[in-house]
Amino acid sequence: MTTHTLTKPSRRASQFWALTKPRITQMAVFCAIIGMFLATDGIPDWRVAVPATLGIFLLTSAAFAVNCLAEREIDARMARTARRPNAMGDVTVGETVVFALLIGGAGMWILYALVNPLTMWLTFFSFVGYAVIYTMILKPATPQNIVIGGLSGAMPPALGWAAMTNEVPAEAWLLVMIIFVWTPPHFWALALYRRDDYAKSGLPMLPVTHGMEYTQFHVWLYSIALAATTVLPYVVQMSGLIYLVSAIILNAVFLHHSWKIYRHYSDQVARKAFAWSIMYLGLLFAALLVDHYIKI
Repeated sequence: MTTHTLTKPSRRASQFWALTKPRITQMAVFCAIIGMFLATDGIPDWRVAVPATLGIFLLTSAAFAVNCLAEREIDARMARTARRPNAMGDVTVGETVVFALLIGGAGMWILYALVNPLTMWLTFFSFVGYAVIYTMILKPATPQNIVIGGLSGAMPPALGWAAMTNEVPAEAWLLVMIIFVWTPPHFWALALYRRDDYAKSGLPMLPVTHGMEYTQFHVWLYSIALAATTVLPYVVQMSGLIYLVSAIILNAVFLHHSWKIYRHYSDQVARKAFAWSIMYLGLLFAALLVDHYIKI
């Protein structure tokens, strides 16, 4: 048996794995897990948390697979995405559809049977919001696509909260709001230094339709709104001083990057801002978790 034969199954598995956009999926699942912990006073019941995590992971992965399928021709025109399996033709349309149906269906069954119907429906609506409304309708139609469609990507904390309590209170929606406001400056930083790619794609991204300066200014505006939004958990007594101090420090760095995008732009500045925005969200939610268990 040749080495090529031995490696082919693992290569195929890696292609399907790539369809799930694992780094983005992992961040979404991380935010859902944070929601699970914040929804409980102690440690979440693993008998619910484990299937909830798996179900959310599978449905989120299915949404990204559909996204890759719908955008395969667009991805092929962009340097950043040209090597995705659908763009290269390594995974066919039929294979992607079957893959998305299998993992999405499995995720829905797990959430319905082992968690609760509310979590299943919320996760399914998030799937439809991202894979259909955002990817197929909003993204090619308006430069405000990332703003309008950002709600579906902001849902993971509410999904985790619903999994543990079978309800979605105001505190959970506040976490959703934080991710919702974070999404535009996070994504537009990427769109700024990838503007030529997006021009080739034909998508109406803000730097292409409204210019660099307009987008840079809106990155700054949304960053200010984000800083204000992230203080709200402390204002409503959802969190304590550990979170507040952490949020102030993290926002100071975020605003520094955004100000440089606005007033001293370079592609390198935008790259650093984009990289920081990913770290920022993880650290912010981690601070919420620490604060939840160590009250000051």
